[in-house]
Amino acid sequence: MRACYACGSEVRSSERVGREERCLHCGADLRCCQNCRFYAPGRRNDCAEPQAEPVADKERGNFCEYFAFRRAQPAAAGA
Repeated sequence: MRACYACGSEVRSSERVGREERCLHCGADLRCCQNCRFYAPGRRNDCAEPQAEPVADKERGNFCEYFAFRRAQPAAAGA
């Protein structure tokens, strides 16, 4: 399942996420570092992909060629 980093709502697009696409629930940008599987706070440029160009605002849509939507973690039982 893919989910919005900001509100946790499921993202049901089966296609590639465009730079200007927004979450239908909260309006957050979807193609951003916060939603990328390579997002790694604390690493160089906060990214696990060493060839990616630095992105200043991790919550804004961008043109990164390495963007891959992260998979949401299933909710913990009883949470």
